[in-house]
Amino acid sequence: MEILTHLLEGFRITLEPLNFLFCFLGVLIGTFIGVLPGIGPTGTVTLLLPVTYSVSPVSAIILLAGVYYGAMYGGSTTSILVNIPGEAASIVTCLDGYQMAKKGRAGAALGISAFGSFIAGTLGLIGLMLLAIPLANAALKFGPPEYFALMCLGLTILIFMARGSTIKSLIMATFGLFVSYIGIDPITGQPRFTFGIPELGDGVGLIPVAMGLFGVSEVLINVEKNLKQGVIEETRIKGLLPNVQDWRDSTPSILRGSLVGFLLGILPGAGAAIASFVSYGVEKKVSKYPEKFGTGMIQGVAGPESANNAASSSAFIPLFSLGLPSNSVIAILLGALIIHGVRTGPSLIQEHPELFWGTVASMYIGNVLLLILNLPLIGIWVRILKIPYYILFPLILLFCIIGTFSLNNSLVDVFFMVLFGVMGYFFRKLEYEMAPFILAFVLAPMLELAFRQSLIISNGSFTIFFKRPISATGLLLAIALFFTSVWGFGRKNKKENYE
Repeated sequence: MEILTHLLEGFRITLEPLNFLFCFLGVLIGTFIGVLPGIGPTGTVTLLLPVTYSVSPVSAIILLAGVYYGAMYGGSTTSILVNIPGEAASIVTCLDGYQMAKKGRAGAALGISAFGSFIAGTLGLIGLMLLAIPLANAALKFGPPEYFALMCLGLTILIFMARGSTIKSLIMATFGLFVSYIGIDPITGQPRFTFGIPELGDGVGLIPVAMGLFGVSEVLINVEKNLKQGVIEETRIKGLLPNVQDWRDSTPSILRGSLVGFLLGILPGAGAAIASFVSYGVEKKVSKYPEKFGTGMIQGVAGPESANNAASSSAFIPLFSLGLPSNSVIAILLGALIIHGVRTGPSLIQEHPELFWGTVASMYIGNVLLLILNLPLIGIWVRILKIPYYILFPLILLFCIIGTFSLNNSLVDVFFMVLFGVMGYFFRKLEYEMAPFILAFVLAPMLELAFRQSLIISNGSFTIFFKRPISATGLLLAIALFFTSVWGFGRKNKKENYE
């Protein structure tokens, strides 16, 4: 009953004119970004962050969260109509969605994608409400040692679950830690890694780094690829409402995808993309006709699209209950909360209930808006897909420059954005993932503070981390995962050299 009371208060907050407008704009922009192959939700959230500085933290998170889960809806449109995933989480949708479109069933594919996303998003929100508060209440008993161990475990899981090389992910996380330590020491007040440059005294800002890594580098990569969008002409969208047989085939897939996505969305580093791949594998495994997957099976659309939307909802659980990001977008949202002066961590829900319940209610409303908007706007999205990328990329770069410069009216920030943009381009070319860097960059100040507070409490003794059961368990798990992943990498290399 208490949850319903809080949820009603959340709806009251969300239905305030400004918050409702931000919710609407967030999901609309998110859908547009999902439809358009290019910058992606991380870059877009970073671009919009300066816009939120003059509004309340609730309004800011409502807008930025809307972009994130809205992009999950929009990404399926390009996958089905163009065979180009607008978002990484929609890569799997290309396999059967595009084949359905070629058979004249684009409407059914788009329809089940939208309805599956809505159902999974709603189920994910119910799980968010039920799990976030008990988890936060339990975490309130944590001290600096427990919090340090938890963040170490989160970073280790991120590296362990990396899609690419474990060693490359470890290098990127280490680099992220180093960059975050540039500036003034939070305990002693002494400058470090500034090399005598006054502009580095304040450190390197989150916005220039994120805009460079996810905005500028994405543009450089896409310009190099010379993206060409060719919408198949057969998709005169009709039959958007799935028929009875479509629902019979898809309902179990939607429920399985929702469960898979919800569980994987909570884990650091897993995210919506991995959830959609796992869901597709599950659907193929349980199907009576696995050989038909890739030829236009509606289950191959319903499962992954449900999984990526459920994952986008459950990703907020560690953010609100523990103050830990589970992916790069949530890391930017964590940075937004810090910039707005909100103390993150287990006390967030207790100290800022309006922020938590306002965001949850806005996600309910946002999911309804997305269901209403997506199907009627498909014709517009098809036209947008025909816009040449050489027209779009100068506008994206312009917004990146304006957004970065507006932070402090500083050309130094623009320089850092360009620097990290070029670095991000080469990282991508060399197949280094951006997520470990940005998560380490955001978590590092909190990780360091918890570590040093623990040592202050124990008068410099490291045994404090192993005397307390929770911190000891967390650190031992982190150490075990780390050495398991490194050992696995070593065995793989040894096997390849032997062959």
